[in-house]
Amino acid sequence: MGVMKRLTNIVQAKANKVLDKAEDPRETLDLSYEKQIEQLQQVKRGLADVATAKKRIELQAQQLQQAATKLQNQARQALAQNREDLATEALTRRSGIASQLEGLKTQHDQLAQQQERLETTTQQLQARVEAFRTQKETLKASYTAAQAQTKIGEAVSGISESMSDTGMAMQRAQDKIAQMQARAGAVDELLASGTLTDLSGSSDPLQAQLDKAAASSDVELQLAQMKNELGKGAPAPSGELGAGNGTGAGASDEPVDGEVITDPPAASTPAIPADPFSLDDAGGAS
Repeated sequence: MGVMKRLTNIVQAKANKVLDKAEDPRETLDLSYEKQIEQLQQVKRGLADVATAKKRIELQAQQLQQAATKLQNQARQALAQNREDLATEALTRRSGIASQLEGLKTQHDQLAQQQERLETTTQQLQARVEAFRTQKETLKASYTAAQAQTKIGEAVSGISESMSDTGMAMQRAQDKIAQMQARAGAVDELLASGTLTDLSGSSDPLQAQLDKAAASSDVELQLAQMKNELGKGAPAPSGELGAGNGTGAGASDEPVDGEVITDPPAASTPAIPADPFSLDDAGGAS
C-alpha cells in the first residue's frame, strides 16, 4: 500500500511539473474570464425566466380580475331581475376567482423577491467580471513584458536555447577546423620525413632507389666538372709570369702601347637551371 501511494505521488508530481511547464498564465486567465462570463450569462437567463414568470402571473391576474368584475356585474343584473339564484351563482364563482387571485398574488410576490435577488446578484457579478477583466489584462501585459525581458536578457547573455545551440554549433565547427588543420600538418610532416608515401609519385621502391642513384651520379659529375674548371683557371706562380708573357723578370707592370691586358680567367661554376629537376642545361649533366 505504501509503494502504491508513493508511486501515485511521484506520477502526480511529474504530471504537475509537466502541466506547470505547459501552462500559460495568460491562457489560464482568459479561461477564468470566460467561465465568469458564462456564469453571468446563466444568472441573466435565470433573471429573465423569473421576470417572464412574474409577467405571466400578472397577465393571469388581470384576466381573473376582469372575470371577477364581470361576475359582479352579472350578480347585480340578476338581483335587478329578481333572480337571486343567478346572483348567488355569480357571486360564488366570483369568490373562487378571488381565491385564485390571492394565490397568484402570493406567487407574484415570491417571484418579485427572487427577481430582486437575481438583479442584485447580476449587478455584483457584473462588477466582479469587469474588475477581473481589468486585472486580467494588466496581468497579461505584465507577464508578456516579463517574458520579453527574459528572452532579451537570455539573448544578450547567450544562455537562451537558440543561442546555446548556435554557440554549440560554432564550437563544434571550430573544433573540427582545428582537428583538420592538425591532421593536415601531421600528414605534411610524415610526407616530408618519408614515413608516408606520396601517392602522386612512383610507388615502386626499386624505381625510387634507381632515381636516388641517378641523382647521386649527377651530383658527382657536377662536382668533378667544377674541380676540373677550377684547376684550369688557377693563376701561375710569380717566377713564371715573365716566361709566360715574354717580358722578363724586370718587366714593368704598365701596359705597352697597343697591348691589351686581360684578367686571368675566373673559375666558373655550372649554371643552375630555372627548373631544379631539369639538368640538361647545367653544362655537363646528363
